[in-house]
Amino acid sequence: MDTTKLNHSKLGTKEYWDNFYKLEKENFAENPDDTGECWFADSGAEEKIVDFVFSNLDPNVSVCDLGTGNGHLLFEILQEGWKGQLVGVDYSEASVQFARTIAETNDLNVEFYQSDILNLEDQFLKTNAGNFDLVLDKGTLDAIALSDNLYDGKTGQEVYPDTVKVLLKKNAVLLVTSCNFTQDELIKVVTSSGNFEVWKTVEYPVFEFGGVKGSAICTVAFKRR
Repeated sequence: MDTTKLNHSKLGTKEYWDNFYKLEKENFAENPDDTGECWFADSGAEEKIVDFVFSNLDPNVSVCDLGTGNGHLLFEILQEGWKGQLVGVDYSEASVQFARTIAETNDLNVEFYQSDILNLEDQFLKTNAGNFDLVLDKGTLDAIALSDNLYDGKTGQEVYPDTVKVLLKKNAVLLVTSCNFTQDELIKVVTSSGNFEVWKTVEYPVFEFGGVKGSAICTVAFKRR
C-alpha cells in the first residue's frame, strides 16, 4: 500500500482557505494584535525552521514561502534579522490580502502574491523562474496532498517537485515541514521526480507507540539538482 496517497479533505480545497483567511482578516481588523493561526505551534516547528535557516544559509539570500497563509513564518524570519528578499505566495487571494494587511500595518518589508504554483502556466512561476535561493513549505504540501485537483491528469502531489523546482536556482534549498507524512514518506514524495536530493533534516522529539518510533512532525531540507 502506498502510504503517501492521502484521503481527500476540505483542507485541500481553495474554498476552505478563502473562507478561513477572510475570517482571520476580519478578526485582525477588530484586533490588530490578532495576526491569526501559527500552524504547528505546538511542536515548536516554526522556531526550529527559523533556527535552521539562520544556521545553514546566508541571511542575504532570497526566500519564497509557499502557501504562506498569514505570512507569520516570513515575519518571524524578518524580525530575526534576515536581509534578503522575502516573498510569500498563496493560491488563496484572501490569504494574500490578509498577509499584505499585516505587513502594511506593521511596516514589514515582505512581498505577497497570489499564485497557484502547481500550474506551470502560472504568471508568478514564470516571472520568478530560477529566482530563489530558498523555498519554504510549512504544511502546504500536506494540504496539496489532501486535494483532488488534477493538473494534466496528475495530482498536485505528483507535479509538486517539478513545479517547485522552477522557482529555485541550481543547488538552492527546499525546506519542507509536514505533519501528514513521515520523514521517509516526505523524502519519497519530493525526490520522486529526480529534481531534488536530501541535504539535511531537522530533529524533533521522538515518541514510541506500539514498538514503533517516530515524530509527530518532520522537516527535511532538499537541494535542487
